[in-house]
Amino acid sequence: MKTITISGTDKEFQIGKILCIARNYVDHIKELSNEMPQAPVVFMKPATSVIFQGEPIIIPIHSSDCHHEAELAILIGKPGKDIPAAKALEHIAGYGMAIDLTLRDVQAELKKKGLPWDIAKGFDTACPLSGFVAAATVADPQNLQIRLSVNGQLRQDGNTSLMIHSVAAMISYMSGIFTLEAGDVILTGTPAGVGPIKSGDSIEAEIPGVGQLQLKVA
Repeated sequence: MKTITISGTDKEFQIGKILCIARNYVDHIKELSNEMPQAPVVFMKPATSVIFQGEPIIIPIHSSDCHHEAELAILIGKPGKDIPAAKALEHIAGYGMAIDLTLRDVQAELKKKGLPWDIAKGFDTACPLSGFVAAATVADPQNLQIRLSVNGQLRQDGNTSLMIHSVAAMISYMSGIFTLEAGDVILTGTPAGVGPIKSGDSIEAEIPGVGQLQLKVA
């Protein structure tokens, strides 16, 4: 059973649903030659996909093209359904750093067949998470820098100000579909610069003032 603790507090949350938004940064949509969505594109990861600082990333043997996607993660602290955007930030307990790992070759093949691509996003170790800071310590979730390096080479360097759908809008939209519960985690999309990782790589990701991750690929 995996849990998240808010830094500097004794609050502990059992991880529930992991709700993710795809295609939330224009430059990332363009780099993958995807269509611009009319509405938020949502998918899910199981709690079993979560790993924390120091745990190894294990790429499944049936994939030869695993990509990193650095993202701001949101921890829900108060349950809600049909939450108005104006009240959405009140439901956040904390913020953290996440890496949405994607088996790009598996995903592409399933997309071509019109099939769901959960297995490309939900495998074991597919959701590294940093520690979380209290929501009150983040002045503006729409002005956070997201950086990721592989073997010391900077690949992703974006800002949450470039999101198509804001944090508040995402929470409002998702709560209209799923009842949000304390312990649910929302991954908010990735800026441009995604790319492959392989065995032996070292990954460093950071959202200054929020969270950081240092991981190795087994």
